[in-house]
Amino acid sequence: MIKDTKERLSRRVVKSGIWVVSLRITERILYLARLVILARILAPGDFGLLGIALLAMMTLENFSQTGFEAAIIQKKGDAKKYLNSVWTVGIIRGVVLFSVLYFIAPYVALFFEVPQAKTIIRVLGLSFLIKAFTNIGIIYFKKELEFSKQFTYQLSGTLADFIVAVSAALLLRNVWALVFGLIAGNTVRLITSYIVHPYRPRLSLDLGKVKELFGFGKWVLGSSLLVFLITQGDDVLVGKILGVTMLGFYQMAYKISNTPATEISLVISQVTFPAFSKLQGNLPGLREAYLKVLQLTAFLSFPLAGLIFVMAPEFTNIFLGEKWMPMVPAMQILVFAGLTRSVAASSGFLFYAIGKPKNDTRLQIIRLIVLVIFIYPFTVTWGITGASFAVLLSILISCLGFSFMAIQITECGLAIYGKMILIPLMNATISALFVLTLKTIMDIGILEFVTLIVVGVFIYFGMTYLSDKFFRYKMQIIIKESFQLFRGI
Repeated sequence: MIKDTKERLSRRVVKSGIWVVSLRITERILYLARLVILARILAPGDFGLLGIALLAMMTLENFSQTGFEAAIIQKKGDAKKYLNSVWTVGIIRGVVLFSVLYFIAPYVALFFEVPQAKTIIRVLGLSFLIKAFTNIGIIYFKKELEFSKQFTYQLSGTLADFIVAVSAALLLRNVWALVFGLIAGNTVRLITSYIVHPYRPRLSLDLGKVKELFGFGKWVLGSSLLVFLITQGDDVLVGKILGVTMLGFYQMAYKISNTPATEISLVISQVTFPAFSKLQGNLPGLREAYLKVLQLTAFLSFPLAGLIFVMAPEFTNIFLGEKWMPMVPAMQILVFAGLTRSVAASSGFLFYAIGKPKNDTRLQIIRLIVLVIFIYPFTVTWGITGASFAVLLSILISCLGFSFMAIQITECGLAIYGKMILIPLMNATISALFVLTLKTIMDIGILEFVTLIVVGVFIYFGMTYLSDKFFRYKMQIIIKESFQLFRGI
């Protein structure tokens, strides 16, 4: 019986994983195309302007985070009795946040000394209202691993953002193209949420249920606040000290370099968090699942990070244009920060799944303290390169804590944990060094760029094969199991 249940869960996880990966690949293709087109048309300062507006929004959003969605996903059994109260709280929160953002917009613009940011902030505030009325029923897509429906919901907004942003950029050639794209994406997702899920929420507020969810959600709030201060505090400092143009460079460097963390971790977390939650109380099953997730995360993240580091100058010059070249050193430093964060993220999802989100909160506090100590002197001394070093240092130190706690919780042992990290690190390093050597003897155009990427991937897979043969890495087994489970669905 237990074996049958495990197999059914495995099939659902694999099937969900395929849908999530398909969604992220499609979204990333659209995002990259959008990024290249808009970077060619717009100036770094336009991206910096949007960055200031988004900073104001994210400040309010994170400081009012309820954590109710994570609490519902983590809870065992049906969560329908909580949905109306959560939806109602979300609407109240959305109205309040929109109102606050509208009134503080002039002061944010004054702080960054960018008057034109005021109107942009106010218009983007509409997103709070739009997202607040989204159908709460879509939470079941994650809770029950129904990611085929999540695919439709999420991609509809991404397509709308792409079409509107690119069209507006060609017509307006200013920051409003980015603003209209974001508003369009959120609006289409709102409409789609009621098409793809039959649940119809209504206004109802049960304070008892809200209080029950907040027992878990308060730790999500704490972690969200800390993550915001950590991930956006550097943006605030860069924007204030170095100006809006350097902020545009810095944010673009962060987005591109953190692909391993934001893409691989996000894809895997959407499946593993609910799956881990269903395995809480089953230590052997949880340990096996966690190690496979860690291995898969490292297997995918390390070669991506290596190729981004080596090919950053060529990518920037060929696809974004020479005007973006000042961000390259920061991008190369931040790629290691993103790589480290992707490893730590696997443990963070584990903490939430077993009902111990406070572990994540405590480690984020350590990360924040390290960042606060180094971010200002490094930024003043070395600009966005210094800010990148401070971010990397804070993530490296906190990652040690994430790893230690994960080893304790799963009882997997340091040797096995280390094996999951060191083998892909070795393989990715060899692959990156080979590409770097080839790069020095070639004139790089688009064709040569693509060729080097293909060569790097080929070498990495070859090294993975040798690792399976000589070090019992077992990556081929995981891949074969996944394909077998998928064919049996």
